[in-house]
Amino acid sequence: MSAHCCEDKSEELAQLRRTQGRVVKVVLAINAAMFLIEFTAGVLGRSTALLADSLDMLGDTAVYAFSLFVLERSARWKAGAAVTKGVIMAAFGLGVTAQVLVKTLSGTVPAAETMGAIGALALGANLTCLVLLLRYRNADLNMRSTWLCSRNDVIANVGVLVAAAAVALTGSKWPDIVVGGIIAALFLSSAWGVLREALTALRNTRGSDRPGETAHQGSHV
Repeated sequence: MSAHCCEDKSEELAQLRRTQGRVVKVVLAINAAMFLIEFTAGVLGRSTALLADSLDMLGDTAVYAFSLFVLERSARWKAGAAVTKGVIMAAFGLGVTAQVLVKTLSGTVPAAETMGAIGALALGANLTCLVLLLRYRNADLNMRSTWLCSRNDVIANVGVLVAAAAVALTGSKWPDIVVGGIIAALFLSSAWGVLREALTALRNTRGSDRPGETAHQGSHV
């Protein structure tokens, strides 16, 4: 009976990982496509907020690739991948901050119509990703950090739409700059939370490398 029970649980775990893998592949493809669309629109529309969000999409594509790579690996691998994700998020946060500073010194007003249209498209894409990942957000540290990336994307997309409306109403570059700065702050805050939790999990799993283990469950990021 005990052996049969263990076999059942092992099969359930394998099925869960297969399902998680399919979901991560879908959200990876969505984010890769949206990076290309948003980055192009950000350059053509001269929008800091769109460029910031496109870089977020690129970072998330890398994050999801890491998530897929460690999906069936040990808790220590997953914690190490989460550290990498945190570093990527922090790097993009600093990159967006630099872009905000450059835009502050220039007098270019972004194209509000482009910001609104692409921002709405990105919001739809990221809401889809968020819904797909929702049931796995507390599965382990790997999936938790993946879900956090999608949550941040949705918040950033809403910010882009608000900035687009404000730019259209005021004819000013400042709403775009302010939202770009908020997105950068969100990147940096989330990166700090993920790094803090991942480093703790990495210390707790030191000396252990068994594939069936899970890293620290849940998060308060």
